[in-house]
Amino acid sequence: MTASKWGNPEACYSAALYMRLSKDDDSTGESSSISTQRKMLRSYAIENDFEIYGEYVDDGYSGTNFDRPAWNRLLKDIEAKKVNLVITKDLSRLGRDYIMTGQLTEIYFPSRGIRYIAVNDGYDSDSPWSDIAPFKNIVNEMYARDTSKKIRSAFKTKIEEGAFIGNFAPYGYQKDPEDKNHLLVDPVAAAIVREIFEQAEQGAAPSRIAGILNERKVLTPAMYRCAGRPYLNPDTYSARKEWTSGTVCKLLSNSVYLGHIVQGKTVKVSFKSSVTLRKPRKEWVVVEDKHEPIISRETFERVRSRSVSRKNTAETGFANIFSGLARCGDCGRNMSSTGAGGKTGSRKLVCGRYKLYGKRECTNHYMDYELLYKVVLQEIRSLLTFTEGEKEELEEALKVPFCPKEIPGKEKTVDALKKRGKELESIIKKLYEDRVNGRIGEDRFYKMLDSCEKEEKKIEESLALLERNSSLAQEGESDFSGLFSSLLEEISQEKEISTDLLGKFIDKIEVFQSREGFQTIRIYYKVLAPTEEGNGLA
Repeated sequence: MTASKWGNPEACYSAALYMRLSKDDDSTGESSSISTQRKMLRSYAIENDFEIYGEYVDDGYSGTNFDRPAWNRLLKDIEAKKVNLVITKDLSRLGRDYIMTGQLTEIYFPSRGIRYIAVNDGYDSDSPWSDIAPFKNIVNEMYARDTSKKIRSAFKTKIEEGAFIGNFAPYGYQKDPEDKNHLLVDPVAAAIVREIFEQAEQGAAPSRIAGILNERKVLTPAMYRCAGRPYLNPDTYSARKEWTSGTVCKLLSNSVYLGHIVQGKTVKVSFKSSVTLRKPRKEWVVVEDKHEPIISRETFERVRSRSVSRKNTAETGFANIFSGLARCGDCGRNMSSTGAGGKTGSRKLVCGRYKLYGKRECTNHYMDYELLYKVVLQEIRSLLTFTEGEKEELEEALKVPFCPKEIPGKEKTVDALKKRGKELESIIKKLYEDRVNGRIGEDRFYKMLDSCEKEEKKIEESLALLERNSSLAQEGESDFSGLFSSLLEEISQEKEISTDLLGKFIDKIEVFQSREGFQTIRIYYKVLAPTEEGNGLA
């Protein structure tokens, strides 16, 4: 007995053949393939004299997700009364969520006058013996739930082992061709990452770093990813096509550049939902030293300790140049600027922990902003009094952090880029020949030409970037002898302290609570031993 025996024999059916295949279903082999489903459904429709209105195929979509392109198109045709019969291989092709599938078979289809047939399950909505459907739907969901558990368990094991499971490698890295769960340094993007950290270490705010990169038209991480993958649409993949302070801050806080793998930051609410929740930082899974680092731990910690504010200068025009530098000497929290009550235009720095939680956490560590400014300016200017011998000693100490490093594997990367450039030249030449000879259509020609030209542009930018980094390294080695002298010259010429100047010399400033009318300030220079300034400041 076939399912089609039931129904009105005089009815004229316009059949929709719906096929779906997810990655999990694909593992079962040919029996679930789209081609197999198509042959089965077309044969069934012809055998039972059903007129086929159209085929609807969702290849690669989970049964727990009903937001599928072909399925949405089928619903529109149902609402437009173009279809009155839906045929699938089995009930699981319709979906594996028993609640949603039950609503379709028990409510939606009947209310629209739609007959539904699941061939392999022997289900026909016009049959008086269709009560088995709800149980089938539950079994199908149980299968999806079990598959989800197995996938989660496999991912959890990989995460705990430190295997990278993301779809795309983080900016600055690329997936290892021989092991997709291992990261290799991308020399081109890594050069930008190093440059961003160097600028941040010297005190540049994220907004300024973003502005510099935008001026040079450096591709953002999202655009860089799209440039190497023609199948990604930049318009839909990235809302912003320029660097922002948020992008820079996110990059500066990513410990992947230390060689660590940080995963398990989010968790899905349910296998039937695409909603994800962010997990507390303490629950993240961190596995250290899984790939080559791009940034040294010392540089990373210095940049993070600065915590340069992303906020724009207030409307009053006041900008705290000690933001991220001045810290409470007792609890280590950053000092926060605030008004000085009653004194127009006067500012002071207080412990950030005290400002948030009061005396139960720390003391205010009051420090007059202008007074700290004068003290720091005086200390920096004191560098001008160094003897020639002391200057030479400092120059030697400064060589390591200031000399740009050669990008590892640069020569191999340059050769690969040039080789690909020549290949693209040949491809473009062949495209023109095929167009002239009529072997390729005009639309296809322009689409392929545009893709090739974009890749050529990316290669040119990458080669220019590598050449620029190499030049900087050579300049750093040859011209370093006068670097410290030029910095001292900068001090003598500047009448005021700038954020850049502070970033070049000072790592942090500790402010201790005033006791007996005196206050202690400790200034930690980046390349000098920490000095204590117990200057008896009243």
